[in-house]
Amino acid sequence: MIGPKSAPDDRSRRPRRRSRASARALAFLAAVVGCALAPSADAAPRAAIAMHGEAALPPGFDHFPYADPAAPRGGRVTLGVVGSFDSLNPFVFKGNPAAGFRGGAEGSNVYESLMERGLDEPFALYGLIAETIDVADDLSAVTFRLRREARFSDRTPVTPEDVVFSFETLREKGLPYMRANYRDVSAVEKVDERTVRFRLKSAENRELPLILGLMPVLPAHDWKDREFEATRLDPPIGSGPYRVAKVEPGARVVFARDPDYWAKDLPVRRGLYNADELRFEYFRDRNAMIEAFKKGLLDLAVETDPGRWTNAYAFPAVTDGRVVKETFGLDLPRGMTGFALNTRRPLFADRRVREALTRLFDFEWANRNLFYSLYERQVGYFDASELSAYARPADARERALLAPFPGAVAPAFLDGTWRMPKTDGSGRDRRALADALDLLKQAGWRLDGARLVDAGGRPFAFEILTQTREQERLAMGWQRTMATLGIDARIRTVDAAQYEMRRKTFDFDVTMWVWAASASPGNEQIHRWSSRAANDEGSFNLPGVRVPAADAAIAALIGARTRDDLVAAARVLDRVLMSEFFVVPLFHSPGQWVAHWTRIEHPAKTPGSGWHLPAWWVRAGERQEGSKP
Repeated sequence: MIGPKSAPDDRSRRPRRRSRASARALAFLAAVVGCALAPSADAAPRAAIAMHGEAALPPGFDHFPYADPAAPRGGRVTLGVVGSFDSLNPFVFKGNPAAGFRGGAEGSNVYESLMERGLDEPFALYGLIAETIDVADDLSAVTFRLRREARFSDRTPVTPEDVVFSFETLREKGLPYMRANYRDVSAVEKVDERTVRFRLKSAENRELPLILGLMPVLPAHDWKDREFEATRLDPPIGSGPYRVAKVEPGARVVFARDPDYWAKDLPVRRGLYNADELRFEYFRDRNAMIEAFKKGLLDLAVETDPGRWTNAYAFPAVTDGRVVKETFGLDLPRGMTGFALNTRRPLFADRRVREALTRLFDFEWANRNLFYSLYERQVGYFDASELSAYARPADARERALLAPFPGAVAPAFLDGTWRMPKTDGSGRDRRALADALDLLKQAGWRLDGARLVDAGGRPFAFEILTQTREQERLAMGWQRTMATLGIDARIRTVDAAQYEMRRKTFDFDVTMWVWAASASPGNEQIHRWSSRAANDEGSFNLPGVRVPAADAAIAALIGARTRDDLVAAARVLDRVLMSEFFVVPLFHSPGQWVAHWTRIEHPAKTPGSGWHLPAWWVRAGERQEGSKP
């Protein structure tokens, strides 16, 4: 794939004071936007909960709409991963964890949470380990009642003590986003043998009860006498449908389905996790992985590169129908794919410089010459959704949120008249070059012969950090255009381990990243765009955004009581980030490109979030061609 996947983030362990911007935002939420942050009067225990409104599926539903209860069980599914791994602990900063542990399209195979997300809804949860959730009227507490039958893979019951251990451990030692998300909990307590209660610090964070519902539940006894922050390669114990059966560090991890999995007949699991075995095979590069797929050693390939999608999958098995290529539509905002400009570097501190670099990326040339014109231009942070502010004038709710921050959004972004510049596709569009040079001159740069220099004669020079050949190729096109104006952009490609370390410590000038988007954005935006995340190593605030208006918009997102309030806050955040040009927007695909051998199949309906491996199955009687023993 061209860009790495994004994930939630935040590294800080220390509590922080609420910023003045956040306080102002909350005041405006109550006074202007109508988000009084008061919960529903109905606080009875429920088996499902939604961020706004009600969960779509009724009590007693049989299965998720994207699952087939009649799907055959058995067989093996093998997937490929580019890179390596050195740990089976996916919850800590240290190490590079193996695939298949942290959810996403591959599913939650080993570790489970109190509740399960409905993938066809913006943000709705249904009972899994917890059979009910009870949110206090004043949002002072959330209580979960655990299922009596919930078991870990070693058959020990899941207890409130395990939930308490999981929360306290992850809040203190877990991934940055966990430490940040859980800091708004004042206490967690065992109520009785099946009940656990979280005490919440305030009513400001309406998303927190749902975030706690998605907290992974770890077995306290498996982690006894272990250093949690250390890497581990021995098979862990979880409550999920699979156990780790085999580990070859850096090469392969194999999961075997638990025949006595405790939740296999629950509605949230019926028709899911059908294969007896999941294998994740690791490859040094993408080309080697595709060759393995062509030989039948892999069952499925998710593609993000239009060139490969067009050319690399034209082989006999596709022609004769043994391999099919499918494009799955998405009901999600497209998020942001782009080059992050690290504003911690003085070179990128000036907004005009950042806008100039955006104008120097020739999308039309790249799309035609590199991507077979299959990509669509990225413009904002919630493209292709109602959350996008692009080409929309700000409404009264948005203007009220922005009122304390005059000038935070440029007028053209506020009234919706700004448009992403287009070029003639030549890679040397004279108008684009002239517009960019004019902005650079306004920022104090000038041409000195063939070089762009500042007032002191220092050259405009920086490094673009990449980790794949595809990223390098894309950066070269941008580099060539910038060189026309005397900008010295050097490209440095590093391996996955070095890239991750430099990314986590913000040791880069410019790098490419993908910030995936949710239909219900919330707390994850803190770890991407808030001032408090700007210096938190491991956060995904790669550009170092420190803008009070963005902090206020994020606070409004988290506190939104209605969908309309959430949409307004998301659009404000979109306007602020677009207006400041922290990221050079690149592109997004029209859907998900997936090729798979016909020995594995999937239901007719795919969830709005995209392809979902747990819903797939191995066709009865099929054996994998070329499968490794």
